[in-house]
Amino acid sequence: MAKNAYEDGMDKNAANYQALTPLSFIRRTRDVYPDYTSVIYGNRRYTWRQSYERCVRLASALSAQGIGTGDTVAVMAANTPELFEAHYGIPMCGAVLNAINTRLDADTVAYILDHGDAKVLIADTQFSLVVKQALGILGRDDLTVIDIVDDQAVFNPGEGEVLGETDYEAFLETGDPSYDWKLPEDEWQALALNYTSGTSGRPKGVVYHHRGAYLNALSNALVWNMGTNPVYLWTLPMFHCNGWCFPWTLAAMGGTSICLRRVTGANIYAAIAEHRVTHFCGAPIVLNLVINADEDERRDFSHRVSIMTAAAPPPAATLKRIRDIGFDVTHAYGLTETYGPASLCVWHPEWDALAEAEQMRLGGRQGVRYPVLEGLDVIDPETMTPVPRDGQTMGEVMFRGNIVMKGYLKNPAATDAAFEGGWFHSGDLGVMEPDGYIRIRDRSKDVIISGGENISSIEVEDALYKHPAILIAAVIARPHEKWGETPCAFVELKPGNETVTEAEIIAFCRDNLAHYKCPGMVVIGDVPKTSTGKIQKFKLRERVEET
Repeated sequence: MAKNAYEDGMDKNAANYQALTPLSFIRRTRDVYPDYTSVIYGNRRYTWRQSYERCVRLASALSAQGIGTGDTVAVMAANTPELFEAHYGIPMCGAVLNAINTRLDADTVAYILDHGDAKVLIADTQFSLVVKQALGILGRDDLTVIDIVDDQAVFNPGEGEVLGETDYEAFLETGDPSYDWKLPEDEWQALALNYTSGTSGRPKGVVYHHRGAYLNALSNALVWNMGTNPVYLWTLPMFHCNGWCFPWTLAAMGGTSICLRRVTGANIYAAIAEHRVTHFCGAPIVLNLVINADEDERRDFSHRVSIMTAAAPPPAATLKRIRDIGFDVTHAYGLTETYGPASLCVWHPEWDALAEAEQMRLGGRQGVRYPVLEGLDVIDPETMTPVPRDGQTMGEVMFRGNIVMKGYLKNPAATDAAFEGGWFHSGDLGVMEPDGYIRIRDRSKDVIISGGENISSIEVEDALYKHPAILIAAVIARPHEKWGETPCAFVELKPGNETVTEAEIIAFCRDNLAHYKCPGMVVIGDVPKTSTGKIQKFKLRERVEET
């Protein structure tokens, strides 16, 4: 006897039930838009029919090498068609894609290859110097290396060496285009392995499952109003949270990927003008490339372009400048552990009537949860209760739902700690505003406590960005004999502003901030950043400790 009428004869049917996976998108798009352009990279162009075949060939060739379910295939590549194809071809044979940050040092690359148990490494010869050193540190002779040889690459001394026994194109030729690849039986199956930045010790391996990637890929298109057949420019590295799941979003929407090996202001403007780019993503540093491009780098275009930006909250001055030159910015927020963006600042039409300064303030918030995220809140980590919606009470931003990672690879203790109390703990401190939008105040480790007062480094940075000569600003705590800590600012100046002094910048801050929040020291020079544009504050802390 059935438990109830809704279960009688209606159990999961193997012929109809299918685990959710983003791999299903590319087969549909091959059928619906076979002759639409999928990828453009320099003089290389592929249709969706061709991209699908190349992905299947990759899966087949890997399978012939003995790669299957649960095996890790690492890729160290620029934003080129090969890395785009890896997002499909590798999991099509059941394997797990591990896209590696191309700016990592050899020791860290070796650690990732070892920790992730990589069986195959597909590596662009532009990074052969680091890869060769990493392979030497790894000391394994059972790792198959496949070279990506690209005539568009520009090599520094020591780069460009072929390290494997075959190159990518030759490897694809060994694959069968009619290979009968299978969708995963379980949507909880691992799809991708991404490593955190490792700013405090070794990076952690974040495991994505098929269900989460499927849901976030669709949610990207939904929240950003991408529509059918968007033209997307790859300024965001595909190795970063799997390009925020956009390789899979673009297949779902039948879009076109414009691949860039080198992200510059000139290349961004050229792509927009030549290909009518509709969307691109990036950290605030990418916005700065667009805003501060020289006149000879700029190209005219007649349409508005949508940008999704994350990382540190973009300063209001940056949001205003970018909007004034033809770009619409959506601020999103997330972490590696949430498949990239999992919240965004949803714009309300009534905000259009507000003063510009208030529009910028509202638009710079981290906003509300993605439609596929079950929970997003600011919670007191001690009591695990939500903070009041007063825009003042600080708590930790926490997530839960289908687009939160499966866990940390081989690290159950860190996984348990991250999910303590049934929520994923982000480590970010924020407030919940009366309208239910969150605003990040700081990373927990970045709050400056001066004379018993909490100072938000983000607030100080926002004031610094209002200075017309400052291109990049980062603020950290500096030990102080009397106050315990005081803000210390590191700034990069825009070209042509070399005469601006530390004293001028401090005076500017005193005109724009409460005096106790002003930097006691300003260091002018290059600010270290990751390849995704995030400022490496741990390196700045090391500098402060050395002084």
